[in-house]
Amino acid sequence: MAKVLSMILAGGEGSRLYPLTQSRTKPSVPFGGSYRLIDCVLNNFVNSDLLRIYVLTQFKSQSLNQHLTDAWELSSITDTFIDAIPAQMRTGKHWYSGTADAIYQNLQFIESDEADLVCIFGSDHIYKMDIRQKLTYHEKKDATLTVSAVKLPKEQAYHFGIIEVDEEGRMIGFVEKPAVEDAKTIPGDPDHVLVSMGNYVFNSKVLQEELIRDAALKKSSHDFGKDIIPHLYPQGNVFVYDFSQNSIPGETNETYWRDVGNIDSYWHANMDLIKSKPPISLYNRKWPMHTHYPALPAAHFRNGNDSNCAIRKSQISDGCFIKGAAIKKSILGFNCFVEQDTEISHCILLGDTKIGKNCRLTKVIIDKNVSIADNVQIGINLEDDKKRFTVSDEGIVVIPKGAKIGF
Repeated sequence: MAKVLSMILAGGEGSRLYPLTQSRTKPSVPFGGSYRLIDCVLNNFVNSDLLRIYVLTQFKSQSLNQHLTDAWELSSITDTFIDAIPAQMRTGKHWYSGTADAIYQNLQFIESDEADLVCIFGSDHIYKMDIRQKLTYHEKKDATLTVSAVKLPKEQAYHFGIIEVDEEGRMIGFVEKPAVEDAKTIPGDPDHVLVSMGNYVFNSKVLQEELIRDAALKKSSHDFGKDIIPHLYPQGNVFVYDFSQNSIPGETNETYWRDVGNIDSYWHANMDLIKSKPPISLYNRKWPMHTHYPALPAAHFRNGNDSNCAIRKSQISDGCFIKGAAIKKSILGFNCFVEQDTEISHCILLGDTKIGKNCRLTKVIIDKNVSIADNVQIGINLEDDKKRFTVSDEGIVVIPKGAKIGF
């Protein structure tokens, strides 16, 4: 296989995930109890034996940098690395103005490398991919650029780049975030569209030439979806990799990919993990999901004075202490303390949270270092909650980091 350099775009501000991104960058948002969003794409690369990775950071990156140091430091003896690269403003005093500009401002890392291919992936999607299979497809097609694609319902088209392909898999059409009524559907399937997953394999030379060309354009938004792909695909050598054909050892479920762009999609992605038959597994030993695990005791469950502990379809992380509480279809991160007679349902606790006695929480996301007093109800009366907290379109209540409620 050709020599490969990988670059992960991890500078996203994540404004639609606010207030979870109030003090951290989007890729650093905790997920699934023990993980961060960026762990998903990093595990894809590591499990694919692609271990030469630059992580391009930007907004509020301190917690992300700390996580990369704690969880993803590789040996410097071999030619492998996972290095965080902060925005250095080498081309001028401005932040990255688009995804292509982020790579252009770090072009020196590509120019000095001897890689034949460059993988450019986002860091805020939940999925598993054996990237080697995509690289094999790219080389088989002798493509200059290969874009991963997945089938999604047409009503979601306005969120994504919409692709058209010919019988050979060649891209013959691409529109970035069209109106739903204008989106080209899959031939023979008027209810679905073919969506760009926002991850790319480029021939290194072509990528460098495109970035330099695009950087010189005053009217460009310097974005892969808006500018680079529309310029390249008419030349006839951009191919589309069908993600549904990717197979993961030990996985039997259908292809799963979710963009966690807002609070509702983030909540659904977490809830997917605790379904009776989860569409994505954290327990597949043939595709291990690595992260940083702090030195904590195992989760502890104890009956209260007059109440028993009841845990149903939930994930409870290390360091949690549950006393006589009922936890249903919820995910608890590290170091959560829950007192007796409290009921927690369809909630996500990011960690380091204390919840008092006789509380009722339903469809609530609680950020870190939150303390909730006794007898507090959240998610029961949304009109009241909207006066105090962020509430999503689907009625998910979000408690910001460090909040003290009911004291």
